[in-house]
Amino acid sequence: MIKKQVSKILVPMDGSKNSKRGLEMAISVARQFGATITGVYSINEPPHSEFRGVGSVRDSFNDEVKKFMEEAKVLAAQNGIVFKEKLMRGDIGYNIIKLAHNKKEKFNLIIIGSRGRGSIKEMFFGSVSNYVIHASKIPVLVVK
Repeated sequence: MIKKQVSKILVPMDGSKNSKRGLEMAISVARQFGATITGVYSINEPPHSEFRGVGSVRDSFNDEVKKFMEEAKVLAAQNGIVFKEKLMRGDIGYNIIKLAHNKKEKFNLIIIGSRGRGSIKEMFFGSVSNYVIHASKIPVLVVK
């Protein structure tokens, strides 16, 4: 008999096709367990960004993120799943792990796309998914 129960799933998202597939897999798993999904969009923003003063670039990007997260929320709702969204800024991998290990949140599973929008293309996994796999203390499902 399986004793582990999945009640809260963390899904890192970046707008890529792989992150959408990760969301679809998370919805499938959530339906089986009656779990909720938290979609996290972490923006890699260095402390001293040269774009800090360019408001129109930042606003345009924020609009894109909001649109993507709204689409994710609608897809989850259409499948009867509660979807919460979280936006973070800073190092992407670190932010995902920090949120996943937050004792208050109590996530049981991370479902992540194998590669995202990152400019560095690794051979099998993206750099963020690779980091999450190795740093996570909770199970990680990688979707290709």
